[in-house]
Amino acid sequence: MPLDALLTNGRLADGRRVDIGIAGGRIATLGEDAPPSNSVPCLDLAGDLVLPGLVDGHMHLDKTLTGLPWMDHAAGPTRMSRIETDKTILPYLPLSTEERAGHLIRDCVARGTAHMRSHVDIDLESRLAKLHGVLAARERHRDRVGLQIVAFPQSGVMRCPGVLDLLDQAVRAGADLVGGIDPLEIDRDPKGQLDGIFAIAARHGVGLDIHLHEPGEMGLFNVHEICARTRALGLAGKVTISHGFCLGQVTERAAGAAAELMAAAGVALVTHGAGGLALPPIEMLRAAGVLVFAGNDDIRDTWSPYGTGDLLERASIVGWKADFRRDAQVETAFDLVSAAGAKALGVADYGIAIGAPATFFTIAASGVAEAVAVHAPRKLVLFDGRLVARDGAALPEPLTVAAAVR
Repeated sequence: MPLDALLTNGRLADGRRVDIGIAGGRIATLGEDAPPSNSVPCLDLAGDLVLPGLVDGHMHLDKTLTGLPWMDHAAGPTRMSRIETDKTILPYLPLSTEERAGHLIRDCVARGTAHMRSHVDIDLESRLAKLHGVLAARERHRDRVGLQIVAFPQSGVMRCPGVLDLLDQAVRAGADLVGGIDPLEIDRDPKGQLDGIFAIAARHGVGLDIHLHEPGEMGLFNVHEICARTRALGLAGKVTISHGFCLGQVTERAAGAAAELMAAAGVALVTHGAGGLALPPIEMLRAAGVLVFAGNDDIRDTWSPYGTGDLLERASIVGWKADFRRDAQVETAFDLVSAAGAKALGVADYGIAIGAPATFFTIAASGVAEAVAVHAPRKLVLFDGRLVARDGAALPEPLTVAAAVR
């Protein structure tokens, strides 16, 4: 297949200088000193680092205030206050869920994000309204980013009769996974919640991603319960625990035993590394064989005024909190928002290799560690061979790479 475009003089994470030939939205050639051709549009990357598109494993597109004027944080200090405050603010904002989600998607794309997993609130008050808004945003931006959606019972399951039926409807309407939240602390009925959401997932053949903020032994109890159901239903590789703060609050021995249990069950963990809460022991979990990945979580929304959507910045926050100092450790932080996230989300053909989608970004950095620590603006962002952002800003519409380099 003839090349659509050739990007020359790029540098991969291993230090190799390469020319990248793109054809049909995929990487067709990857080597050094490609022969010049007057018939192929070329662009000199001037030695910039070329990295695969980033993967945000945990975010909340429906809650964001992106696109609106600055708003003072309205909720109180407790999680339940934030849950209830959402219901008094989100339905009355001047921008719809679809519009706000679209603004945030484009901000993330401008910073090199190629794949996302967003939790979307399903509750008795809004029912599937927020889901429909995020589904519309996903369709509108399908040529810029891949998006998985979790039907998330933010207000609880057993304490809100009817939510299980709504979660079932959400999956049938297009949600990719079933969510859960603090089965003991929120619902006071861990068996009821977990049996209910696992039954929906098994019935539809989808995965689960369960928020677990619960502290210490309470949270550890539900880690064990989630692992037991995952093994019993043969859902290895399809279940994620979000946050899992308890793993950073119990003894090293208890955390180690939980890590072994999660690895054996095939239960992953996604972290965001922020706030005043304990960070799970990332290196211990990875050494035990647990798939650990990361995401931004709240990005300037009703739960937190912080966040830019930049996953390199998020990786630096995780690395700072985990005390990652050596380059190899900082590269682990990058893995959490790239290859590990891609594996967790089931992204096919991820990475920079011949035959893979031309989904990558370029950045002025000497290597991965500097890219994470400094997180300079992304110069070029490509998704499936289309240019979707340039010099830190999303394009109004994606361009074919050939048109972009002419």
